[in-house]
Amino acid sequence: MTDCVFCKIIAGEIPSDKVYEDDFAVAFMDIAPANPGHTLIVPREHSDDFSVMPDGQSMERLFSATRRVALAALKATGAGGFNTIINTGKDANQIVMHTHVHVIPRFPEDGLKPWTKKDIPKEEIARIAAEMKKHLG
Repeated sequence: MTDCVFCKIIAGEIPSDKVYEDDFAVAFMDIAPANPGHTLIVPREHSDDFSVMPDGQSMERLFSATRRVALAALKATGAGGFNTIINTGKDANQIVMHTHVHVIPRFPEDGLKPWTKKDIPKEEIARIAAEMKKHLG
């Protein structure tokens, strides 16, 4: 895709601090990191987001590369854990429309907060679960 910043990074048209490459994915440091070691794992083949990424081996390979990068980030930073995050769609704060996984090393008292818990009635949770089951067949 000609206007995709991640496609341009993969092609070497935009400089980046790449940490991992194979025939399926490229991993590079995020230019706006939440913590030291914040890395993006990006499939070479363009898809706008995780929801439209092809099923099958692609998913397996994406998560295999993500795990490898996350473990390397732990060792490189001395972090005690990490978050893996996939933002899918603009409402989920996806900024670059190319499937990617964030690996964010976590440290004690790093100031990053999890999302706020919402008080959703049990009946509403059950209703949504039943609706999801319909769509999962």
